[in-house]
Amino acid sequence: MNNHSPRFVSRLLPALILGMATFSPQVHAQTLTTLYSFCAECGEDSVSVPNVDLVQAIDGDLYGTTFDGGTFAEGTIVQITTGGTASIQYSLGGATQHGFTPGSHPLTGLAQAYNGLLYGTTADGGTRDSYGTSFVFSPNGSTFKTLNYFKGTAYGVGPSSALMQASNGNLYGTRYDIVTGAGTLISITPSGELSLFYSFCAQSGCADGSNPYGGLVQGSNGNLYGTTEQGGANQAGTVFEITAAGALTTLYSFCSKRGCIDGDAPSTGLVQSTDGDFYGTTSGAGVGGGTIFKMTPSGELTTLHTFCAQRGCPDGSGPVTSLILAPDGNLFGITAYGGAYQKGTAFEITPSGVLTTLYSFCSQADCADGELPTGLMLDTDGNLYGTTEAGGANQYGTFYSLSVGLSPFVSLLPRFASAGTNITILGTNLTGATNVTFNGTGAVFSVISASAIKATVPAGASTGIVQVTTPGGVLSSNGKFHVNP
Repeated sequence: MNNHSPRFVSRLLPALILGMATFSPQVHAQTLTTLYSFCAECGEDSVSVPNVDLVQAIDGDLYGTTFDGGTFAEGTIVQITTGGTASIQYSLGGATQHGFTPGSHPLTGLAQAYNGLLYGTTADGGTRDSYGTSFVFSPNGSTFKTLNYFKGTAYGVGPSSALMQASNGNLYGTRYDIVTGAGTLISITPSGELSLFYSFCAQSGCADGSNPYGGLVQGSNGNLYGTTEQGGANQAGTVFEITAAGALTTLYSFCSKRGCIDGDAPSTGLVQSTDGDFYGTTSGAGVGGGTIFKMTPSGELTTLHTFCAQRGCPDGSGPVTSLILAPDGNLFGITAYGGAYQKGTAFEITPSGVLTTLYSFCSQADCADGELPTGLMLDTDGNLYGTTEAGGANQYGTFYSLSVGLSPFVSLLPRFASAGTNITILGTNLTGATNVTFNGTGAVFSVISASAIKATVPAGASTGIVQVTTPGGVLSSNGKFHVNP
């Protein structure tokens, strides 16, 4: 098994020892296509498994980072097309420059910013103490620049989630600290100015939570929401809300119910549906395999599904990565273990909690389709794309596509803006677009490429769905666009 991301498997090993009985595959299994097999030991030009989720960039391709590999064996930025062509775009690490070491060994993925650039962080490199760096990368020309160096433990000792850009233009991320048991939230401006946004365990008994692992999401009210893996009233993790001014409110403390049937140790971020509720997962408790939950903005939590409730864990065990919201309102995710072959699953769940196992990994001889899924994303072409940490032709993991019957759609950068603001609309086959509307109000726009449109939020527009009319039909956004006052 490839060990490119050292924190992934170790944190979910308890799920592996759950019931191992065999059973028939789910009747809802989908056809999975293996597009690329990674190879960590095939030379410096070979591509290793990307960290966590890939991100769709403005050029239409998918980008991510790898923990190792590349010219200096210290990590890379990789590009993967939806057709399965993978290439290294930049090799991280290298010689010391002016007393500083370039960043190396990233643990998280990339953020697609409104300006067309990709932002990320590394776990090592920077100052002599090697606490990591933040960087910006331009896919056009493969231009790389180190933005800042993390100094000391005040900022946490390792990035635990990809950055996300809020409507104020700043990028926010989480950093864990297993030494102090705390962790932080950081803020980075697009030009690279670094700020400590919040330090966890600031309250007695860590009532505000500790060690955030999942990423942040901006809610419809403009505030940021996230989870911590530990701390809270029961030391089992929390869901929190934090304002742009840094005022944090703990909305829910896990293991609040007898037997921890509400789950514990949430290690992924949240997603907000168009119904206003948040959806997320926990990696433990329930009956041992983790849970899926929904939570109102006020903090009322409902457990939608408990993994491994049946002998042999046919529904999977140990959910990883944040849930993905589809345009139809359903959600998709993956588990690291369980399924028909105990090698992980891909699943779909409705807002009411009906779960369908879409695919059980390692269903092919020698796990040619991959095992231990680690990342999943929904492309605007309507297909799911993901990675596995092991299996494939070289036994170092795979890149795959999974068709689930969704139609193409468009996504928005940003989802919050005032009238007169220019935004980017990402999609597929946008050439020849003839109309763009914001909740029914027409907008001025220009087609940048087959995968991107620039549009101006029209005066009089209201919060709602954005639609793009193309020669192939009308494409709707996978969520509401929020018009700021």
